[in-house]
Amino acid sequence: MFSRLLAAILLIVVAAALLVAAWPQLFGLQRTFVVAQLVSFRGSAVAIAVIGMIVLVLLAMLSRAFRRLGSSLALLLLVFAMVSTAVLATRGFGDTAFSTKGKSDITVLSWNTLGDAPGAEVIAKLALDSSADIVTMPETTKETALAVAAIMKASGRPMWEHTVAFDQISKARSTSVLTSVDLGTYHPLETAGSTTTLPTVVLAPDDGNGPLIVAAHPVAPIPSEMRNWNADLKWLSKVCESKNVIVAGDFNSTLDHLAGFGADATHTLGNCADAALSSGNAAVGTWPTTIPALFGAPIDHVMVTDNWRVTGMRVVQDLDTAGSDHRPIVVQLEPKG
Repeated sequence: MFSRLLAAILLIVVAAALLVAAWPQLFGLQRTFVVAQLVSFRGSAVAIAVIGMIVLVLLAMLSRAFRRLGSSLALLLLVFAMVSTAVLATRGFGDTAFSTKGKSDITVLSWNTLGDAPGAEVIAKLALDSSADIVTMPETTKETALAVAAIMKASGRPMWEHTVAFDQISKARSTSVLTSVDLGTYHPLETAGSTTTLPTVVLAPDDGNGPLIVAAHPVAPIPSEMRNWNADLKWLSKVCESKNVIVAGDFNSTLDHLAGFGADATHTLGNCADAALSSGNAAVGTWPTTIPALFGAPIDHVMVTDNWRVTGMRVVQDLDTAGSDHRPIVVQLEPKG
């Protein structure tokens, strides 16, 4: 009797833990320590659950005493894997189709370069090959951003450069953004503020026409930065309350973490919607590059307001050995109306 009671308690605890891991938003736990880290890797969690299920089934087959408990645990893991896979499927396992780019369309490239690691030539080549109009580069210094801009200008695609650095000690505390001269001139909107630990660049058009451009870099949800991470995401949601905004960068957050920050069910962050979710790419991991994309964390995003339509996106997976631990993302946007 006592062993059955312990088994029942174990099953209840495991079921509760798996429910939280599958959908922490149900309990408002998506931005709490430990849960936030676990939910980042849904694809990996599915793979681990399937392996665990197979092991439990084999053990249950070998041991009659363990058969009932092992089978029950395996069933819980199966349900968890199915629910998590369904969530990933609704977000999209990757659709790299792009519509033909129109004259008014804007292409956004975002790449956390891990402190200039890929080098200016590699970054510039990707930007040129992508016909990027906006290039956001968290963890990228002014020196590298200027070098990228120079290469692009020499190739017939001149760009304006803006960098915000919190200090010159760590390259991670610099964020750079390039904007095509075809978009007009922009200036830093210093009154908008910034994220706390790592800088975010907010640019406004000089003539008042054109989108607010935000190169975002909230801090990662490590134990010492949980409060700042939450504050950063809340601040970004406020930035997205404007009517014409393009936000791109390393959010250090998946769609699960961002739950509750949208103005309504159709928006992800303030009045902004996630380009990856709109294009069927939101299950494709952008970090780290050392594991397959579908097992990684989709933490790099482009977010846009309703006046933009996403007409293409891809997570770049052929530069995993370029030096950065993040994969670049390329998004094509078409103005509505």
